[in-house]
Amino acid sequence: MSVLKELFVYPIKSCAGIGLARAVLLETGLEYDRNWLVTDATGGMITQRTHPCMALIRTAFDGDDLLIEAPGMPALRTPLRAEALLHAQPMRATVWRDTVDALDAGEQPARWFSELLDLPARLARFSPKVKRVVDRKWTAPLVTHTRFADGFPLLVLGQASLDDLNARLAQKGAPRIPVNRFRPNLVIDGLDAYEEDFVDEMRIGAADRDVQLRLVKLCTRCPVPTIDQLTGAPNPAWPHEPLDTMSAYRASERHGGKLTFGKNAVILRGEGVALEAGQSVEAEIAF
Repeated sequence: MSVLKELFVYPIKSCAGIGLARAVLLETGLEYDRNWLVTDATGGMITQRTHPCMALIRTAFDGDDLLIEAPGMPALRTPLRAEALLHAQPMRATVWRDTVDALDAGEQPARWFSELLDLPARLARFSPKVKRVVDRKWTAPLVTHTRFADGFPLLVLGQASLDDLNARLAQKGAPRIPVNRFRPNLVIDGLDAYEEDFVDEMRIGAADRDVQLRLVKLCTRCPVPTIDQLTGAPNPAWPHEPLDTMSAYRASERHGGKLTFGKNAVILRGEGVALEAGQSVEAEIAF
């Protein structure tokens, strides 16, 4: 039997994630996942791709606030509820090809992130009035939405896939890597290695309140998995791992030879349901 082993949310896109025992599922993904985005002065996204030190920005839920911390910086707070910012200055924020109306979290966060990153920066909060549509090439006829994620509400990863990759790394003397390198939302135990590649639908939880997901697209990987999430930089002895190892067996013809790891998912049923670590998972393979 497969089980939901771990749950992660990443409140601020490209900053450190939070492991949770329980998380509410929304149409856009797990509650508070990628609800904030660090932008440059023009509203363009800033991520670990260009600023790997963002891995060191930690977040935590503290009452009605999101607590934000980083080495050498004072603690920063911003309201969890977007409604607290509805009278804030509006701004435009861009994630890849999508530009949406967002809420400016204010001058204090802007100064904090500008000092940390050494460039003019702002903190955008996704507006509850905005709908960002997921690429219908992968979801049609379903129309669904996400927030500041790269493109989909959820990223699902099989534990056995990570175990297999770590076994390959060990064979060449490279260090094992933790799951945080791949930034999944749901880690599933009990699937065969890379079985998630072939899963069409997945059901999680009890029959009377189950969650049904559709896994729609393999996740193509950028250089972020090479960044040690504890140091904010690649391992100097193995700066291109795990991508070097993955290049031998994870290049996808369908995605132009890009390396893939994990699979993106949308929600078919279960909005408002709380997912919990340890819940049973049923996976339906697409033939």
